[in-house]
Amino acid sequence: MTLAHICQISGPVLRAKTADAFQLREAVRVGDEALLGEVIRIEQDEITVQVYEDTTGLRPGVKIEGSGRPLSIRLGPGLLGNIFDGLLRPLDPDSRYVRPGLHRAPARTFAYTALLRTGQHAAGGTAFGQVGSAGGRIQLCLLPPGVSGEIVTIAADGNYAEDAPLCRVRGENGMLVEVAMSHDWPVRVPRPAKARVFSDQPLFTGQRIIDALFPVVRGGKAALPGGFGTGKTVLLESLAKWCDADIIVYLGCGERGNEMAGVLDEFPKLQDPRSGRPLMERMVVIANTSNMPVAAREASIYSAATVAEYFRDQGLHVALMADSTSRWAEALREVSGRFGELPGEGGYPAYLASRIADFYERAAQVETLGGARGSVTIMGSISPPSGDFSEPVTSHTKRYVRSFWALDAKRAQARFYPAINPLQSYTEGVQQFVAWWARHGNDEWETLRRKFLTLLEEQARLERMARIIGKDALPLKQQLVLLCAELVNEAFLRQSAYSENDRYASPARQSAMMKLLGRFLVLAEQAVNRGLLPERLAQLAVFRRLQRMGEEIGEQPQRFSELAVQLEQEFNDLLLTAKSDSNP
Repeated sequence: MTLAHICQISGPVLRAKTADAFQLREAVRVGDEALLGEVIRIEQDEITVQVYEDTTGLRPGVKIEGSGRPLSIRLGPGLLGNIFDGLLRPLDPDSRYVRPGLHRAPARTFAYTALLRTGQHAAGGTAFGQVGSAGGRIQLCLLPPGVSGEIVTIAADGNYAEDAPLCRVRGENGMLVEVAMSHDWPVRVPRPAKARVFSDQPLFTGQRIIDALFPVVRGGKAALPGGFGTGKTVLLESLAKWCDADIIVYLGCGERGNEMAGVLDEFPKLQDPRSGRPLMERMVVIANTSNMPVAAREASIYSAATVAEYFRDQGLHVALMADSTSRWAEALREVSGRFGELPGEGGYPAYLASRIADFYERAAQVETLGGARGSVTIMGSISPPSGDFSEPVTSHTKRYVRSFWALDAKRAQARFYPAINPLQSYTEGVQQFVAWWARHGNDEWETLRRKFLTLLEEQARLERMARIIGKDALPLKQQLVLLCAELVNEAFLRQSAYSENDRYASPARQSAMMKLLGRFLVLAEQAVNRGLLPERLAQLAVFRRLQRMGEEIGEQPQRFSELAVQLEQEFNDLLLTAKSDSNP
């Protein structure tokens, strides 16, 4: 055992004298309460330790014990359906704080079924058994990466604690390794996979502005920057509930306590739209509020990524929501200042960009070590001060994500949700989604997407002009652009997270809505070319129905077909009326 003694304390940062050999990133226990810490610097006979718990009461001379292992968390079937702090220690709903020195959740018992037999050879990452959990969900018991060889013994089917040895493996060096349902993994080390795999399937979210205009690929990376009150948390909650991921990992990183309390109160009550059972059965919630130790906030983002990779290695598709990465970066800045490091842009450490890159690069679709296909999709919110997207966290994040959903304070103030600004948002690799949309009945998706975005861009330009000369002074075609852009905004981009009918839109429904609006744009242009005023189009009964179709028409394809027939009929009648008016 390696030992050191504290000689200096600065908040969560300790300096200690030692005659032993500590390792960089080694986990340590501090004081009589065995507070969890990590060695982050070694200088001759002095080590610097970052403590992940409250250091009140510590003093020079207190003993620090090394563990000989890097900072790790326990991964196993007991994760699902539970709430943890930033280092995966259980949060007791009846207690205000994590008990000091508690390093992991107590072991739980699961019904285990063996998948391998004695004498078989198994590689690291292979499933040697499976367990059942609430709702009938099956989880795999994996050999840890790096553990491979002949199965010497394996437990019979039955009920076992998740830390009970179930399997003994003889490695290539002849040594026996005992394996349980759960195992430890260093939080800062990405879990290995056979290969990264190209993906052309979006992570479908049910939010029209995201899926139809700015989709994120399954196994991809997305950022949600937005100032205070723009709806980041509500949007992330909607994504957690409706996206087509198998497992949801929700990280509340440095958020206000009352906001996280609302999340922790709401999620256990939500119903999974897939199964009708509680949504928490396929969720892991990591809550690290702003009043918790700042160093633990810095580590929480890696804990969440490690948990997501663990479920990915079982061949599952995982969505990781991090709210918010700005609070994580602030923790990084505060701890860096206590180390005495020179600040960079905005006071953040010079390595901010590389840390952001390390986090987002853990998103991928992979072929796992066990031969399955799994993915981790990361969606991180950003809280730029005063909504300034040029600040360091936002500008660095844009370099590493492929989908950027910019939340706009003006749209939020107008009660327009989701408040994603379509002119500041983008997604890369649009071509890879064309085939997926064609398989879901929308072979015009790319054309319609481009038409909608062009229309919205033209609207922004014309509105500036209209404020100067007045809307009525614009040519008819420009008035039509404003009318059609308003329709696209109201009918398609506005979507209430609290509406029973409109909080989720399936691919078929989104396709039908896009085609209806695309057809309206064509017919409206033809009508104006024949001399009709745009204001007459706004008086059509079908115009109002199109505006309200998201709210009034649920997942009912026949009603969209009826609306398409009404659209054609009313335009035909309008053109006939106009023709008779011009030829009395």
